[in-house]
Amino acid sequence: MTTAIRTLPVRTSWAVWAVGVLAYALAVMQRTTLGVAGLDAAEHLGVRPGTLSLFVFVQVVVYMLAQVPAGVLTDRFGARVMLVASGTLLAAGQLVLTLAAGLPLAVLGRVLVGVGDAIVFVAVLALVPRWFPARRVPMVTQLTTILCQAGQVLSAVPFLALLHVAGWQVAFGSAAAASGLAAVLAVVVVRDAPDGAPERGPAVSPQEIGRRVRAVWRRPGTRLGFFAHQSVQFSMNVFMLLWGVPYLVSAQGLSTAAAGGLVTLFVASTIVFGLVAGALTTWRPLRRSRLVLVVVAVTAATWTAVLMLPGPAPLWLLVALVVVLGMGGPASVAGIDIARTSNPTSSLGVAQAVVNLGGFSASLVVLAAMGLVLDLAGGFTPDAFRLAWLVQYPVWAVAVVCLLLARRTARRDPAVPGDGSEVRSASDLSRAPSPSGSR
Repeated sequence: MTTAIRTLPVRTSWAVWAVGVLAYALAVMQRTTLGVAGLDAAEHLGVRPGTLSLFVFVQVVVYMLAQVPAGVLTDRFGARVMLVASGTLLAAGQLVLTLAAGLPLAVLGRVLVGVGDAIVFVAVLALVPRWFPARRVPMVTQLTTILCQAGQVLSAVPFLALLHVAGWQVAFGSAAAASGLAAVLAVVVVRDAPDGAPERGPAVSPQEIGRRVRAVWRRPGTRLGFFAHQSVQFSMNVFMLLWGVPYLVSAQGLSTAAAGGLVTLFVASTIVFGLVAGALTTWRPLRRSRLVLVVVAVTAATWTAVLMLPGPAPLWLLVALVVVLGMGGPASVAGIDIARTSNPTSSLGVAQAVVNLGGFSASLVVLAAMGLVLDLAGGFTPDAFRLAWLVQYPVWAVAVVCLLLARRTARRDPAVPGDGSEVRSASDLSRAPSPSGSR
């Protein structure tokens, strides 16, 4: 397979990757459409903040529950099949939401979006180590995740504009058509590996799935990646999935266009920092958890500066907040990269799915708690939002403590498949420093 990668025309590798990135970007768009349309959705469906958070809560629950099955199915059937399934499910979910005039259909639509979103994440990341040499995988993984954030620009700018100009049905129907197109492109362009025959996982029973998950979780690097992902991603997720645009408009007094501009800035920040994070994780693979801890500290400090103000924050501080939140996605990829280098290739789908549960489990807690606080505190008001965002702090505290404990365990026990603690690929071993004190 290494020979196939070396001799394959570069344009073919990048073409397969580009279709995967497009599918992922459109999935991110579908994931965040309800967030940017939060105020419109509350009016269209006639629901309160707590009920509105239920839609995204259900979507995230389904996303989480689908992660491990998606990883197993990707290992078993390959990324191409899963990308087609993802595009189909995302299109179906948005079509259902197009027709929704009440709670039941809207919830069903978000369930389908959650499943399709879970599948595409695992499938696209499974393509990267099979189509690119090991030395390029960290950077290509970062490029994948940061370019896919363009989906948030698609939801915040053209989708939101279409929603206000043409209405609910046209906007969500157009979003559905986009993911349908991605499914077609996956059929035409994507192949699972350069030689067409990647290593496959066997058919497994539910009991075997449980055994695989336990085996993956027992590796210290997996646990370290899980808590790294958890500590750094949820604040960004909660902001972009649901409460960011309503907060900027209702609590900070920005126009919808200005809020959309800040979402675009968020994506630009993600791209720039993603390139930096990719270079750092490639250059210093044993410092990945330190990168995560720095980003968590900066994020918490910036939120504190915003929430301490008695009134609306100045625009420069909101810009700083959005830029810092944009660092969360690339930093969370460090957790996924730790899991990649801690597990054999045949378990990559499961390992990456397990780590991805970290950030989304924390997001789930914060999303639900914020919806409850907003309901109890009076709805979309500045004071209610200030109280609701405070929910983040205990979650940060628990996640960081767990990260530090997992890192200590990883340092003590490097003798697991993939070289253990904040581990390295084979190409890293010859040039990496001693593990002692290196994380």
